Amino acid sequence: MRSVSVLGATGSIGESAFDLLMRAGGPEAFRTVALTGAANITRLAEMARALRAEIAVTALPEKLGALREALAGSGIEAAAGPEAVAEAGARPADWVLSAIVGAAGLPPGLEVLRRGGTLALANKESLVAAGRLVMDQAAQNGARILPVDSEHSAVFQALQGENLDSVAAVTITASGGAFRDWPLERLARASVAEASAHPNWAMGQRITIDSASMFNKALEVIEAHEFFGLSCDRIKVLVHPQSIIHAMVSHHDGGSIAHLGAPDMRHAIGYALHWPQRRALPVAPLDLASLGSLTFRAPDETRWPALRLAREVILAGGAAGAVLNAAKEQALDDFIAGRCGFMDMAPAVERVLAACAGQPGFATSPGDLATVLEWDGMARRLAAVRQAGAA
Repeated sequence: MRSVSVLGATGSIGESAFDLLMRAGGPEAFRTVALTGAANITRLAEMARALRAEIAVTALPEKLGALREALAGSGIEAAAGPEAVAEAGARPADWVLSAIVGAAGLPPGLEVLRRGGTLALANKESLVAAGRLVMDQAAQNGARILPVDSEHSAVFQALQGENLDSVAAVTITASGGAFRDWPLERLARASVAEASAHPNWAMGQRITIDSASMFNKALEVIEAHEFFGLSCDRIKVLVHPQSIIHAMVSHHDGGSIAHLGAPDMRHAIGYALHWPQRRALPVAPLDLASLGSLTFRAPDETRWPALRLAREVILAGGAAGAVLNAAKEQALDDFIAGRCGFMDMAPAVERVLAACAGQPGFATSPGDLATVLEWDGMARRLAAVRQAGAA
């Protein structure tokens, strides 16, 4: 029986993975090693019981008592804290989904790679903050990384049987988020509630706001650079409001191969779960006639300056990705808490990047987790100090 773990089980990606596992037979088809979550203890315990997981872990130490109580009588082990989450990743499993949001997903993902496991990666921040470290760990230990972001899964699928040398460019699409058609002058007054309403995808609040600011797409540009080894001039972004084409690979012969599908994360998760095979998934087939038309437009970088920052980070290399990711997370925290406006986030991130660029070692890619976390901490401190000064 194949063994699986889901890190970040109670988020939107984790819920989709849980749905797929249960539809495929649940504990009769898979041995679930570990499930991790955070504050939603009730749901984490429900999932662990349904899949008969060996261990359930909350990232919050203060929630351990509640988790133990929720699992009482089940025989399922309970643990808590970031170290326990990392240990869950280290437990042998054939397939591990990393769906933790933010830099917190990096340590357990590295544990999977250190033991030579298969990591289905939905945590884009791992490649943004520590791309070279992550890819080197995979290569050194014979581990496999399967992309689960819908765009990178689409590129991965379109490249099957192709030579990367023949690729002229890769285009990843963006819905444009909640504010794609708003007048520019209105964006400065955008509220957290307005930014949290995605027109196409059902996602968590943080990633939905990142979609509206296009920071989500900026991270995906960097992720594509790190995972596929593409220079930034070969990675394009196209605004596609319908979210039907997820990515397109264009070749030097003038032809392009696009991946189309409904905006349902269960496709990318299911593809990674069953790879290298394709199996039936509970995803609605496309009906192009009913859709009628698909539309596209170039992204406006005045509206979405995060895309420019992504290119600058790729060109800078070194610790720039770790700094960008940390500063972005801090700026998002500030926006959600009402400490800054929607259009203040990108300038705040840019200021932190500029401040860190002069620090010793910035041009060197972090070679270990401790160094990544040092840059992460520095960027967060600088962002917090600058925000406090602005307030």
